[in-house]
Amino acid sequence: QVQLVESGGELVQAGGSLRLSCAASGRTFSTDTMAWFRQAPGNRREFVAAINGSGGSTRYADSVKDRFTLSRDNAGNTVYLQLNRVKPEDTGVYYCAADWHPDPDICTEVPDNGQYEVWGLGTQVTVSS
Repeated sequence: QVQLVESGGELVQAGGSLRLSCAASGRTFSTDTMAWFRQAPGNRREFVAAINGSGGSTRYADSVKDRFTLSRDNAGNTVYLQLNRVKPEDTGVYYCAADWHPDPDICTEVPDNGQYEVWGLGTQVTVSS
């Protein structure tokens, strides 16, 4: 069974840090673009960050650039999102997603046009002011 499982979400004060993890299983994800999206109550789901299969290319939303860092461990089939200097507007459910490519150097474009075919159930991040 192919699945993504997110973890690491918690309540954190503004200005603090936390790390989210996404554990992939069921097949090899080493050529997939792996991404994080988030959704705040009453808002549409929005793109946060993506990383290509080789880990050499990343994309970030402007709102998180220079504060969040996305990395991956292909041997462990895990993707990490480091959140630094968090703000109350970072609050939301964070979802991990995978978009398969035959070439690990390809990084899915933003916006993605619905290409991500595997999704996790999400982890809640709450930032208090």
